[in-house]
Amino acid sequence: MQQLKRLPAMAGADLDAPALTPAARRGDALDAVDTPSLVLDLDAFEDNLRTMQVLAERHGVALRPHAKAHRCPEIALRQIALGAVGVCCQKVSEVLPFLAAGVRDVHISNEVVGAPKLALLAQLAAQARITVCVDHVQALQSLSAAMAGAGAKIGVLVDVDIGQKRCGVQTPDDAVALARQAQRLPGVDFVGIQAYHGGLQHKRSLDQRRKACEKAARLVRTYLDALDRAGIACPVVTGGGTGSAAFDVASQVYTEIQCGTYAFMDSDYGNIDWGEALAFRHSLFLLGTVMSTPTADRAIVDLGLKSTTAESGMPWVVDQEGVRCVAVHDEHSTLAVDDPQRRPLLGDKLRLIPSHCDPTFNLHDEVVVFRAGKVEAVWPISARGMSR
Repeated sequence: MQQLKRLPAMAGADLDAPALTPAARRGDALDAVDTPSLVLDLDAFEDNLRTMQVLAERHGVALRPHAKAHRCPEIALRQIALGAVGVCCQKVSEVLPFLAAGVRDVHISNEVVGAPKLALLAQLAAQARITVCVDHVQALQSLSAAMAGAGAKIGVLVDVDIGQKRCGVQTPDDAVALARQAQRLPGVDFVGIQAYHGGLQHKRSLDQRRKACEKAARLVRTYLDALDRAGIACPVVTGGGTGSAAFDVASQVYTEIQCGTYAFMDSDYGNIDWGEALAFRHSLFLLGTVMSTPTADRAIVDLGLKSTTAESGMPWVVDQEGVRCVAVHDEHSTLAVDDPQRRPLLGDKLRLIPSHCDPTFNLHDEVVVFRAGKVEAVWPISARGMSR
């Protein structure tokens, strides 16, 4: 077999490489922040937190924000400080940074299967109040064995499919059978059901969304009625989200809601009809620099698919009349300009509203927090990439 030749060391390889300077420091002007960066307007963000917390409290429903929307412990702690009961996480590993930051009540709004994940889950359950979803007896038995083997206890919510056509048991009888099994097994406590339907959140028409939410609530009641007839208490009914929050809290079926995007408001949510039910402000932006102006009707900014995603549409350009994003590439985004006189100039800093905040947060190590055009803090997105 032919041996590969070892390459000689590169000239200067023993020299220290220059360090990358921080994109932003406290006290910097926003215009001085290096790009591309994810930035958060504190005034709008705090208004959004208060608006949702007040809505939930007014209806006697707990707010459990979904941390997959931001993956940032500092954001979760601020939500909890205002009255949220805890957070949701979607994956077991995602819980770790929140637990380290002091969050002690986490619902994993997902099924967990596999020995490594269950072993980690048992460790987490020994340190905090953790609940998790199940929709299959085999998964429940494996969960029970992992908890009992570690001397831990975990709360179990039966996941019910109310139209999402993803995870979840399919009938009320299935839910009753799984709840009964959970009551018999060691290491697990049946505490309620999860009834989530993400598709409802993004229906554009307010009336369509209302009718769809009412239909979903009627289906949830069939599960609650079945559990009641079986003599099984169901203290927790969790689900809902930002787009359906106004209807969820008034439905009298949910005990807590799992809103996430409300704190930030991406452009996909900006496209739906909110009516007068709720009013949230855009607080999350992508900061980019115009790096090329090749034609009178086009400009290029230095952020692309490594800074945001486009599965929910194009980002919106802020405060630039007649300028819109028409394509997102790996490292660039293309802006179309209606009036050449309004074309952004080379070197201009622009803000764009991401179309989907959840995966956008997952592309960044930190979020630059500002107020009135000045950087107040840089918060680590500590759960970035934790998808196991």
